[in-house]
Amino acid sequence: MATATYREFRVVIQRAGLRRVRSKKHETWEKTLPTGEILLVRLSHRTARDIPTPLFHQMLKQARLTQAEFLALLRGQ
Repeated sequence: MATATYREFRVVIQRAGLRRVRSKKHETWEKTLPTGEILLVRLSHRTARDIPTPLFHQMLKQARLTQAEFLALLRGQ
């Protein structure tokens, strides 16, 4: 899988434990790690559109997810 839709990414980051903290021009999702570090992921409101591949990989890095973890969470595992 090279990319996903914004809707799929939203489902995955919710399952990964991030919570939406802001929803204006873009949604901002965050998660506090056990070390106290805060992860921030910004997501467009577009739902059914595909995320461009470079942006998809950047968002995976922000969420600290691998493609394998992303697919597992997408499948609900």
